Amino acid sequence: MRRLLIQFVLPLIFAVLPLLAAGLIAAALPPEAVKFYLSSLTPLDCFILGLGGSLFAVQSLLSFRAMRWRGDSFDEGADPWLNRLSQSSEWFPLLGLIGTVAAIMLTFSSVTDKMEPVEIIRKYAPALTATGSGLFMALVNIFPAWMVLIGRGLILNLGQTPPPEDEEEGQPS
Repeated sequence: MRRLLIQFVLPLIFAVLPLLAAGLIAAALPPEAVKFYLSSLTPLDCFILGLGGSLFAVQSLLSFRAMRWRGDSFDEGADPWLNRLSQSSEWFPLLGLIGTVAAIMLTFSSVTDKMEPVEIIRKYAPALTATGSGLFMALVNIFPAWMVLIGRGLILNLGQTPPPEDEEEGQPS
């Protein structure tokens, strides 16, 4: 039972925790903000979310593999890819910034003297969604590699056998 726990159950739990964390973050947002965000999505947002979601899914699978205990060590074959993919989380705020700048330029290029403030705000919405998409994907894509570090430490501690005890004194030798 302990072997099943260390080799399969704990790695699976630690690989799923980032998905739960992403869901918690999304659930913690005000419903009005989520509704506004979803109604204002742009093609760039869809690209950021699609790319970020794909990288997140691959990292989650790799993190499960990286936390599998193989008797004397972890399966480290996935580590180089996991590290590279987790570094990609740095790209998402930059992609969001590109969308933000493009939407601001588009908004300012279309402002006229007779334009209502409500219309200016409506045109500015894509700038906010691009920023939100980039920041959310950056945060979410940090979780899997971080969870490998935490998970490996816990699994290693649970997987170690206790030292043999000295029979005469009942103390570890």
